[in-house]
Amino acid sequence: MNLSQVVRALPALALLLPAGCSKSAHAPAATYTQIDEATGATLTGTIHYAGKPPAQPVEIDMAQDPACSLSGANMSEQYVLHGGAMANVFVSIKDGLGNKTYAVTRTPVRIDQKGCRFLPHVSGAMVGQQVEFTNSDPTMHNVHMMPAASGNDSFDVSQGPNSGPDRRQFHAPELMIPLRCNNHPWMQAYVNVVSNPFFAVSDAQGHYTIRGLPPGTYTVVADQEQLGQQSATITVAARQSAAQDFTYTAH
Repeated sequence: MNLSQVVRALPALALLLPAGCSKSAHAPAATYTQIDEATGATLTGTIHYAGKPPAQPVEIDMAQDPACSLSGANMSEQYVLHGGAMANVFVSIKDGLGNKTYAVTRTPVRIDQKGCRFLPHVSGAMVGQQVEFTNSDPTMHNVHMMPAASGNDSFDVSQGPNSGPDRRQFHAPELMIPLRCNNHPWMQAYVNVVSNPFFAVSDAQGHYTIRGLPPGTYTVVADQEQLGQQSATITVAARQSAAQDFTYTAH
């Protein structure tokens, strides 16, 4: 194409370009439901453990790595009990939100390796939220996850002393994804991935709180790494404070 042909073609190109840009510029934006904690309901509860508790605490032998044995935090986390209440239970809203969708927070979920443990032991994230892994120990660690849900990729990443962060995302809901360190077999934790922001992990006293629930009827589930899942149906109104406890017993 010579110069005169290029000049003659310019008006046609000018007509085409705005059309293409206009289509992109006016693509419909995603519509998210806003969480209104001022008018939403608050769900609280306590996770109880009934019956004779398992032998607690169970000491872990960390002698294979001197850097680990120096931490002093060498007790098992499978059952963390306090006065008949249980920590590290993941509580979430399973059903009842219909077609509501919620924006994913830009704040990452942070999981550290400290004292040759994963901290926290149980965590939750929304689908698509960044999960950030760091190593605050003076020894080599390994982040190894094997999700089962389609859309969630397995990964196995080594992290040198005082290193990170390494960021990952999960693209499908999945509960109690096991997290391991191949270098230290006692190191384990669990990551839960859900499609909404209404979840919590029970604290050292077994308490949990979920805020901002819109009025409605929901299925709420509790998951414990050894004792499995329980569920209950709740109905909440605007500005209501509702309670739902769960009780586990030994298998």
